[in-house]
Amino acid sequence: MKKPLLIAVDGPAASGKGTLARKIAGYFGIPYLDTGKLYRYVGYRILQKGLDAESCISGPNLSLALEIARGITPEGLDNKELSREDVGQAASIISAVPEIRAALLDFQRSIAKSPGGAVLDGRDIGTVVCSEADFKLFITASLAARAERRYKELQKLDGEIIYTAVLEDLRLRDERDSKRKISPLIPAKGAIHIDTTDMDEAAVFEKVLSIILA
Repeated sequence: MKKPLLIAVDGPAASGKGTLARKIAGYFGIPYLDTGKLYRYVGYRILQKGLDAESCISGPNLSLALEIARGITPEGLDNKELSREDVGQAASIISAVPEIRAALLDFQRSIAKSPGGAVLDGRDIGTVVCSEADFKLFITASLAARAERRYKELQKLDGEIIYTAVLEDLRLRDERDSKRKISPLIPAKGAIHIDTTDMDEAAVFEKVLSIILA
């Protein structure tokens, strides 16, 4: 029986980590989890209830957000609405709430403990969720490159999306992610850094695959 293969992929939004993580999981035939979708799901449900994310940082609305977080199922993550920009903004805010992060840990670790291993991507996979991962990758790219990628992606959903708005949103997310007190976005100890600014998807995948198979 092959040893389980657990891979942690971290990095800022639109760095290419999600695409890479899916390809790695597909190549090795193991489960993949985009942990950002967990926070997007909570943010989406909060918005559905007519609330804003800021109101869920404490008090009664925090209790509601925790109830949503603890009730997540894999089926609930299969929703195109989770890609909406307002949902992403809400997710970025509630992801800084320690109680919500703690409520989502069990779900993430249950995927990580899959028999054959798994690939998880997010912001704190190598540092918190899967600190025991066999490989820890930190994928990044310049802010301008990431904004251009996200802009093209969002244009498919909303033709009126404005590039400068996307750029500023990513800048704010980077700031929130890197400066939050709980599980900030930082490279895990021993993580392999890959800058994808001038690399296409195929080149990034081949580079990572060569590292894993070495």
